[in-house]
Amino acid sequence: MVERRVCTFCGEEIEPGTGRMYIKKDGVVYNFCTSKCFKNMIVLGRVPRRTTWTQYYAREKQVRMKGAPEAEAPAPKARKVKKAEAKPAETKAEAKKEGPKEAPKEEKPEAEEKKPVSKEPAKKAEPAKKEDAKPKKPRSKVEPEAKREGGAEG
Repeated sequence: MVERRVCTFCGEEIEPGTGRMYIKKDGVVYNFCTSKCFKNMIVLGRVPRRTTWTQYYAREKQVRMKGAPEAEAPAPKARKVKKAEAKPAETKAEAKKEGPKEAPKEEKPEAEEKKPVSKEPAKKAEPAKKEDAKPKKPRSKVEPEAKREGGAEG
């Protein structure tokens, strides 16, 4: 009888005569059921425990869920109440008009909150001056009409 192999990536059984065998240079043998599994592991370098559709992921998830604390009793289901039995409830608008139900906290005066500021402004570092550079002339604002007539008067 022919041996049944298990896919190295997804954990499914491989039918005899199907699948792909991949042998690394160091002698490790990988068996894959489909090209999808081959591409995910070899080409894309994905880890089976982090790929949601594999059996290895399902096993890891079970281990994680066993360690999580379980709720002892499920929360009671909300029952429907008829309008006649229901008490008149406050609307959101009424609740906003009343304001918060908690007592307001005392506010500190603004003078205590502010830190003292030094009176001297911070000095900026001056760039090194070049002696050879010519001083720039201030630009004068010239109106568009003056530019047109500029050279020739008369």
